[in-house]
Amino acid sequence: MKNRLTSFSQNLRKGMTKEEKHLWYDFLKNLPITVNRQKVIGNYIADFYISSAKIIIELDGSQHYTEKGEKDDAERDDYFRSIGVKVLRFSNRQIHENFSGVCTEILSAVDKSS
Repeated sequence: MKNRLTSFSQNLRKGMTKEEKHLWYDFLKNLPITVNRQKVIGNYIADFYISSAKIIIELDGSQHYTEKGEKDDAERDDYFRSIGVKVLRFSNRQIHENFSGVCTEILSAVDKSS
């Protein structure tokens, strides 16, 4: 299972969505802390993970707003919370319409974690 997830996460890194690319190249990559892309944690793959702050950043496309998507996300978030990791979720729309606000929220969460 772990090897399969690792292989899948590598493919996800190569095929980032335009919203993931925007957040990565225009903000997260330039932070003075380590941010991992498509990080395997347990049986899940987090879009972005800041281990020093124990924060996961998830970008949600339309599939996350279906009944199944919301149920799956709730299970993932419950697991991450159970291991002491905070999850920040942003819609692709937020990335397009309020990028600076998303960045500010991420920085605030990182600051609060230290």
